Amino acid sequence: MAAALSPRDARAEDYFNDQLQTAADLEGLDGLLENVRKQHKLLEEQLSESRQNLAESTEASETHASALMKQAQAFKRQQADVDRRLLIVTQSETSDDAIEQFDADIRSLQDLEVATNYVELLAHVEHLSSGAQRSFKSSPQAALQPYHRLQKFATTLREAQPAAEGAAPHLVDHVHQTALSLWRQLKNTLASELEKLWTEMKWPGKNVTLAGKLKSQWTDGVERLLDLQEPQLNAQSDHVKPHEEPLVLLPLEVMVKPLELRFQYHFAGDRPTNKLDKPEYFLSHIVGLLHQYDEFFAIYLQPILRNRFRDSHLSMTSVFIDSTSAFITALLPMVRRKVFGVISRVAKQPQLLSHFIHELMSFDINLRAEWGYDGGCGIDGWKGLTCEVLVKKDWFDRWLEVEKNFALSRYQNIIDTPESGEIDYESVDFSATKPTNAAIRVNDLLETITDRYRPLPSFSQKLRFLIDIQIAIFDLFHARLASSLEAYLTLTSTLTSSLARAGSRAAEASQPDLHGLAGLERLARVYGSAEYLEKKMRDWSDDVFFLELWEELQDRARAGAKGERGGNVGGNMSVEHVADKTSAAVGSNDGGGALFDETAGAYRRLRVKAEGIMTDHFVQNVRDSLRAYGRVNAWSALSEEANGSLEPNSSSLAISAELDNTIQLLQPYLAFLAKVLAQAALRRITRQVMLTVQTYLWDHVLMRYTFSSTGAKQFERDVHGIWEVVDQCIGVGQGEVGMKRLAEGLVLLLLRTGFTVGAETSMQSEEQSLNFEAVEERLYQSNETGRQMLEELGLELLSESEARSVLERRVDFGR
Repeated sequence: MAAALSPRDARAEDYFNDQLQTAADLEGLDGLLENVRKQHKLLEEQLSESRQNLAESTEASETHASALMKQAQAFKRQQADVDRRLLIVTQSETSDDAIEQFDADIRSLQDLEVATNYVELLAHVEHLSSGAQRSFKSSPQAALQPYHRLQKFATTLREAQPAAEGAAPHLVDHVHQTALSLWRQLKNTLASELEKLWTEMKWPGKNVTLAGKLKSQWTDGVERLLDLQEPQLNAQSDHVKPHEEPLVLLPLEVMVKPLELRFQYHFAGDRPTNKLDKPEYFLSHIVGLLHQYDEFFAIYLQPILRNRFRDSHLSMTSVFIDSTSAFITALLPMVRRKVFGVISRVAKQPQLLSHFIHELMSFDINLRAEWGYDGGCGIDGWKGLTCEVLVKKDWFDRWLEVEKNFALSRYQNIIDTPESGEIDYESVDFSATKPTNAAIRVNDLLETITDRYRPLPSFSQKLRFLIDIQIAIFDLFHARLASSLEAYLTLTSTLTSSLARAGSRAAEASQPDLHGLAGLERLARVYGSAEYLEKKMRDWSDDVFFLELWEELQDRARAGAKGERGGNVGGNMSVEHVADKTSAAVGSNDGGGALFDETAGAYRRLRVKAEGIMTDHFVQNVRDSLRAYGRVNAWSALSEEANGSLEPNSSSLAISAELDNTIQLLQPYLAFLAKVLAQAALRRITRQVMLTVQTYLWDHVLMRYTFSSTGAKQFERDVHGIWEVVDQCIGVGQGEVGMKRLAEGLVLLLLRTGFTVGAETSMQSEEQSLNFEAVEERLYQSNETGRQMLEELGLELLSESEARSVLERRVDFGR
């Protein structure tokens, strides 16, 4: 057996087996050998190159290792030298002790450098301060330059401190206090120079005058104070934020000092003018100061402000460029202190608190509307002292509680008034539905509440007033009306059962306000009140104030839906809560909806329900009154009139006695409804009543009995009697319009044998003869001819079968 091949020989054998598989492959043996030789040569060249690279890398590695060894030896020598020197310098026994001692010396040097810088800064601050004080004695204007440099330096230090992680707090505070102290000295000195002019210019008197040298001195004093305030003015934004107090100009701060003393004299002690229940005294005093001195500042201060600020970034900020606004800004601090002092004293006295907030809002409105004060906030507007009290001092919840309690108390007083449930015929237009006294007074109360919170600048506060007070009172009154309606339904249901057990007269006597006209009036009160307040809510929804409130609510609700407001629309009120109280359209993008949708919708449903019950009440009473008439059965037994005519003459006949109850019921009912209801509702109810009368007379009289000619005339007279009552109360022609089907039936019932129908009923030409026989023949000939016949008679509502049924009720019907 052959010996096993080595791996190298095995690869060679595999190669030759792959290249020489057939005899024909032997012919290319020479080429194969040549190719193998070339590959062998190439591999030898690669091997040689690799050996050379290895030798070079080995040599470089040895050289680098030798260099590192030399560097390590040099470092050891240097370390030993440093340790030796440290031992000598620090006089230490070990190198570790020497290093620690050396670090301590370095830190001492650093502390010394910091202390030196501190001293230099303090010296610089002292130089600026003393320089300003020295210069001020000779020239106040020259002292302002070093002060401005000191103020700028203090501002720079304060702004740089956060970046330095709060370093050097004592230095920053010292520089700030030095600048502040210098500012106070300069301010007091400049202010005293301006105050020296007060006597000569008669300030603050009624006849303040400035002329010649006095005017020049006063102008120079104002200019110097404005120069002193320049750093603060330069730091001011061109737009005061709504909840910030604007900067008071120094000249005006000085000028209002005697005004403040006068204010304190009148409104800070036991003077009769300082009354807790009369905040209007000190507020009107401030307005009086504006009226008294605004012209003075407009003449003498306004040119100075315009020249100073017109080219600055404050040129559009009213509290700096406008003398009136600047004067108001100077007066507000004393008012603010007084207001904050009063609010804490009246907070526990509801009447005083309500009156105080009302007067304060009136004061704010006065400053905005009459004096054009915007607090420097531009289009955002001044929020007012009321906002500061309610928001900054957090008195809104207490005030809202007081106003809500007052509103609910007044509402209860309205309800408890004996005449609250009476209908008011005078307060609305003659053609409008008449509400009750309670509805009118509740509306007046709610309008007063609107005036209370209309001036509030905060949307959330307005929404709280709307939901917690106005809509709450609407809901209370709605619940009262609804309960009255439910009580009526319950009691009338009980009355119906009593009628069955004890007889109608005894049951009606036990509940006189449920039956007849009294019951109708009770329902009309509910209906009139519901309609009146519903219309008022619709009108309010078109009011600019409520429209703006609705638009703001929609914007906030949509923003809340996007997660921008945390799901709330105002304070802690969620979108769902507000939508439940106001409108389901809150947050929608369809452009519809209004603030009172939900409440107005509830009143509308109550109104519709009351109208339905009122109609049912009327209809039931009319139906009951017709029962006696329905039992009359002598229509065919009435004798014929001897003198026939082309048109039945029933005007001489008296109305049937059995119909008197119906006539006597319709007349007061319709007269009452015509007095208390608008035309639309009146005609809706009347139409339903007339339909009831028509149905009853059609089913229980016309279709039940047969009629002679005189009986038909009597029936016509009775129907006309009903129409006359309706026309008298509702309007001419309304009775027949409501009973058109029965009117058409009477036309057929009154056809005379051998006579033509007059033009008033037949609408025919004079040549056509339409007597009973002709109508009967064509009506029964076919449906088509019957329809044509009815059209010729002008009968639009009756069908052919109904017309035939009417003809069959005649005693002379022969088919």
